[in-house]
Amino acid sequence: MKPCYLSFLVILMLFIGGNAKAENADSLYVAMHYNESEYFIEMRDGVKLFTVVYTPKDESKSYPMLMNRTCYNVDGTRHNKLRAPSAYLIRGGYILVYQDVRGRYMSGGTFDNMRPNIPGNDVKNKKDIDESSDTYDTIDWLIKNIKGNNGKVGIYGISYPGHYSAAALLDAHPALKASSPQAPISDFFFDDFHHQGAFLQSYMAAFPVFGYQKDSLTNKTWYTDKMMRLYKDRPANGYEFNLALGPLKNITKKYHYDNFFWNQVWSIPTTMNFGRNVLFFHI
Repeated sequence: MKPCYLSFLVILMLFIGGNAKAENADSLYVAMHYNESEYFIEMRDGVKLFTVVYTPKDESKSYPMLMNRTCYNVDGTRHNKLRAPSAYLIRGGYILVYQDVRGRYMSGGTFDNMRPNIPGNDVKNKKDIDESSDTYDTIDWLIKNIKGNNGKVGIYGISYPGHYSAAALLDAHPALKASSPQAPISDFFFDDFHHQGAFLQSYMAAFPVFGYQKDSLTNKTWYTDKMMRLYKDRPANGYEFNLALGPLKNITKKYHYDNFFWNQVWSIPTTMNFGRNVLFFHI
């Protein structure tokens, strides 16, 4: 084995070992210093959202709350999610809150991709819901029901959870004092999928993740069989595979015919000449 490869492997092993040691230390700290509780918090329309709360065992003072709302499975990723704020914030004196958004995993209701905001959404109106109102109702419940909180809440998130952090700012609850949207999704079509005049090949596999409604509360994925339509016969050459597919209607017919997210994006009118004859290109 060449010396440069050996050095790389040693560095990689030290890096992995260091991360594992840090994760174990964080997990041990959480077990020693936090109480874990699960709640199904009722929204204004009766839908209940699955929420996990970590409260410091030290009850001698009150704490602000840090909240992360996600579409990526709170219950199924517990071993990772406490690292999300950072090891420093875990030790910084916060009540940590994690929630599956509406329609995802253990939460009830129907999921929508980047659910549109309702301007001036009246908190007393029980018919109109959006991500802002769900955040509002969650915060309102938390500050009234979680012991030891000081009435102040911050929300944070990266990528999709970053979108939920930004959406929380509209018609915000008075207790929401800080929001940190990190690399948030703001426009799926132009920001994520549409590059250099073409739709990215790699995002074909993203649509099953967000394009099917679950039929029950679950901490498991329910769209795996839909995703396998793309992977059961893997092409030898991705570029040639996508060229051979032809227009988007062929992709719809073969892979995403029952995917509501695909149909939402496919039907978007644009001035960029994106339409039914645009191919997916590999970049």
